Amino acid sequence: MSTHTQSPETSHVSAVLDELCATVEDYPAEGIVFKDLTPVFADGAAFKLMVDSIVTAFAGKFDAVAGIEARGFLLAAAAAYATGTGVITIRKAGKLPREVFAESYALEYGQATLELHKEDVPAGTRVLILDDVLATGGTIGAAVSLLERSGAIVTGVGVVLEIDGLPGRSNLAPHEVLSLQTV
Repeated sequence: MSTHTQSPETSHVSAVLDELCATVEDYPAEGIVFKDLTPVFADGAAFKLMVDSIVTAFAGKFDAVAGIEARGFLLAAAAAYATGTGVITIRKAGKLPREVFAESYALEYGQATLELHKEDVPAGTRVLILDDVLATGGTIGAAVSLLERSGAIVTGVGVVLEIDGLPGRSNLAPHEVLSLQTV
């Protein structure tokens, strides 16, 4: 069973996200309300607050941080730097030059594939996965699968936003999931 972790700063982070996150109506399609995190990433204090809130919640539980292309890279690099750990990049298909593990997953209209270099993660490495948004869990689930196939131990998942009413959290069970805000 997936748990919902909350750090002490969650309510403060949520207020900052409410203030800075841009809301775009009817994007990318009519009827969808898109939450644009770009202004939050651009604000140094807000970005630091997000990263600190996530790494504090998982303190001592990871040896490396994995980021999913592309916005997950921003969070993972900052979290890895803040904690003195390594950063692992999980890329879209066709971007990595060496031998890879590949994992395909369903999108609303079609499929996508994520890849991870086979030699980048030593077996037994405890990994925290970071991404910007959790919706159905397909993308993050593919990242979990890649890391576990490499021999890593996924110790948690951190996201900035979680879409309410979608099965992302339950699809990632039994992994611990931290979302800074549910929208």
